[in-house]
Amino acid sequence: VCVLYRHSRTRKYESELHMCRLEVLAVEFSEYHPLKAITVTDSKSRRGGRKGSTSSSSSSSSSVAPDPLSSMLDGTDPLSLFAAVIYVTVIVTSELGRKRKEKEEEVGSDFEPWSSKRGEILSRFTTTEKLSINLFMGSDKSKASSPSSAVSEKVRTRLEELDDLEEGSQRELLNLSQQDYVNRIEELNQSLKEAWGSDQKVKALKIVIQCRKKKILHQNFVCQCSKLLSDTSVIQFYPSKFVLITDILDTFGGLVYDRIWSMCADPHPLPESFSADDVNDTAKETCLNWFFKIASIRELVPRLYVEAALLKCNRFLTKSGIQETLQRLTAMIRGIGDPLVAVYARVYLCRVGMEVAPHLKDSLNKNFFDLLASFRQVHGESVQNLLVLQRVEIPIYLTLYSPAIHWILQCVAHRAPEVLLTEMMDRCKKLGNNALLLNSVMWAFRAEFVATRATDFIGMIKDCDEAGFPKHLLFASLGRSLSVADPPESERLSILNEAWKVITKVRSPRDYINCAEIWVEFTCRHFTKREVNTVLADIIKHITPDRAFEDAYPQLQSVIKKILTYFHDFSGLFSMEKFLPFLDMFQKDSVRVEVCKSIMEVFINALMLDDEKRALSLLINGFIRMVSFGRDFEQQLSFCVEARATFCNLEPVIIQLIHTVNQLAMETRHVMKGNHSRKTAAFVRACAAYSFITIPSLTSIFSRLNLYLLSGQVALANQCLSQADAFLKAAVSLLPEVPRTISIEGKQRSSEPFLLDFINNFLSTLLVVPDHPEQGVLYLVRGLLNMVQDYTWEDNSDTKIRVYISALPLLAAMGQESYLYTIPKVDSNETLYGGDPKFIAEINKLCETLISQVLDHLKGLGRDEGVRRQGSLAFSLSGCLLAHGDLRNNKLNQLVVNLWNLSHKHGFCDTRTSVRTLEYIKHQAQQADMSHLSDVTARLSLQSRA
Repeated sequence: VCVLYRHSRTRKYESELHMCRLEVLAVEFSEYHPLKAITVTDSKSRRGGRKGSTSSSSSSSSSVAPDPLSSMLDGTDPLSLFAAVIYVTVIVTSELGRKRKEKEEEVGSDFEPWSSKRGEILSRFTTTEKLSINLFMGSDKSKASSPSSAVSEKVRTRLEELDDLEEGSQRELLNLSQQDYVNRIEELNQSLKEAWGSDQKVKALKIVIQCRKKKILHQNFVCQCSKLLSDTSVIQFYPSKFVLITDILDTFGGLVYDRIWSMCADPHPLPESFSADDVNDTAKETCLNWFFKIASIRELVPRLYVEAALLKCNRFLTKSGIQETLQRLTAMIRGIGDPLVAVYARVYLCRVGMEVAPHLKDSLNKNFFDLLASFRQVHGESVQNLLVLQRVEIPIYLTLYSPAIHWILQCVAHRAPEVLLTEMMDRCKKLGNNALLLNSVMWAFRAEFVATRATDFIGMIKDCDEAGFPKHLLFASLGRSLSVADPPESERLSILNEAWKVITKVRSPRDYINCAEIWVEFTCRHFTKREVNTVLADIIKHITPDRAFEDAYPQLQSVIKKILTYFHDFSGLFSMEKFLPFLDMFQKDSVRVEVCKSIMEVFINALMLDDEKRALSLLINGFIRMVSFGRDFEQQLSFCVEARATFCNLEPVIIQLIHTVNQLAMETRHVMKGNHSRKTAAFVRACAAYSFITIPSLTSIFSRLNLYLLSGQVALANQCLSQADAFLKAAVSLLPEVPRTISIEGKQRSSEPFLLDFINNFLSTLLVVPDHPEQGVLYLVRGLLNMVQDYTWEDNSDTKIRVYISALPLLAAMGQESYLYTIPKVDSNETLYGGDPKFIAEINKLCETLISQVLDHLKGLGRDEGVRRQGSLAFSLSGCLLAHGDLRNNKLNQLVVNLWNLSHKHGFCDTRTSVRTLEYIKHQAQQADMSHLSDVTARLSLQSRA
């Protein structure tokens, strides 16, 4: 590359400008008028005639100008035709997707999905005890048999493999931490997906299930995982273990269903609303094989879980298969002796049932009623002995049931009639108002139903035994419902009094504030500041001792926000006796600031504030543009200084002031001449100082960059070279701070297009900027390119290379004896260096470096995904060299041809642009001093179209 760009071609700008001017022709006005009707000739080629016939054309003329929108009325415009094709294509292919989506949304958006509860359970139920996993890991002794093996040999091999399942194929992982346990389960889940997806039967054998090529199936990994749900040796971790294991079961069920579904795709895929009659025999046989093998599992818990995981597959067999299976599995759970294991088995069955057949409410209700019937086991001897052995208190043990009962009741209560709540309350009363069940009932049913029965619930809460489940938790659940739904007005005061009698007796500050924070909203919602003040006084009384408030800042902040939601009177708020003492509890500086901000946001709407700022800025900017002190420019500048101090928080106003000062500097240059030149220079320097000090206060980085460039141009136009130099260097030093994305109208957009646009403008300015005598040749150009080189660009971005290509025309222009444009009374580099060979050599050296960088980048884009970008960059570089390079240099000439061919190699180049470029080069070749371009055009070919 060292000799490719030895010289830029010599430019004669005046003659080039003359050639570019349009030819002036005389117009007969008697024959032409802009409003006169236009005659349009329509030529159509006729193809497909008999063999040997020549194509003919027909022309038709019309005195009426065609309306580009008229064809839209008869449906023949391109957009209408395109829309029609798209409709026909999409409406058919999307119908199945629409039905699938409707099926998935049949439960409704008002139903909280299991996925939202999963994370909460995993974070809540943890343990420090060591865990173990005992799983079948498969055997590596099996060998492939040749096709010629005897039948007896095959049978013997299969029997040996079956023996492996019983002997020596168990692997127990001991002493696992909770995180190790979670990681191991998730790894196995991922391995299951990968093995199934890649159809690796041997690996799937070890992970998912033992498969024979024909009918011998043996559940392996899934069955063993399900067995883990029978283990309650670390009982506090059981809910989290249930979540992890059922994730694997969900994966397994989905894979089996999809595999059977794929068997029904020949010759046509099944419709979403298919019936068992639509399923072919092969798919049915495979499905039955799965269920037959599941039936052979001896243990109850794994057999139940695996069959529940494949519940949806019953659709392939019979119409009523899902309903019958749900009823049978519901009855099977009654055989599980451990109540905790049984309740989570019901959770999984209800979850799968809601996903597959949410309309089958009978099984949901039976599961809940069976739960109520078996709940007495919680206080049985076996459970109590287990709790003593694991040193778990009964209140902690009961919390393990909360997620399960919540979920089952949510399924039961979903879109259930109000009468069902009455039935549930009656059943709870028969069980002695079990606190855990009562709490779940209040969580599950609609808040409106609970609110209308608030007094009844309070009576039931009073009768609950507080030993197993504290009453303040029950009042917290009731308070959540009453915060969004209103009880009867006549009962509100008594409800508050009864609730607060219990809340105020809670001794633990943490438990107290968690419950009180919920009931604050009910108090604010229905009562006056007098009652709210009483509640605040009680909170202060409980939270102040031992500085307990330091551990309750989130709850205390929530109390403030709820008060501010319902009390908008600033004077009334601060007239409450206990409001300021309540604020005094926020003694941590960061928290105090947040609370004060939340108070201010109530009285100053943040959104309206932004709108008002925008509106005010427009009005103020209009006023600033109208202010004029005539030729008293110093008074005008003083006005801008005062306005900057007054409107320092309104960024649009600050930007307008900087523009005004720059405009003021330019006006001074034209008005104050002659004897006032020194005074003018001093004033312009003052304007530059104003801008230089003010620009850094702006938050928008592109506003700063553009204003640095503008102010530098203004300083340069006023012969203030040191000030211009400072502005331009500040802009270059700011480039590394440009973020990769910026917010535009509330959306994140890549900043690279804006950065490229700014750099191109910056490069055009550098042509007239003289080098600093102490900084070296082309120091600003080098500084800019160094910043571009070090900037962190986006992955797979070509912006840096486009900057390099944009810099080549600037360097070519700098090498000319006479520059394209200059600034009066400012000596540019053409005057400073006068075409000095050393200066030209520096330019050529920098050009060679840039071209080398571009070519290296093009080589890296030779792969499939980069050929389109490669073609675009190659075309840009070839166009740049054609316009500015001296193509009498043979190697540069050859490089241009190679780049042109590379840009057209893969067919991504715009043919219209290529044709116009080629026509321009041919036109240039007609000039006497450009005749060497004829050889170039002869070697430039256009891409072929298939």
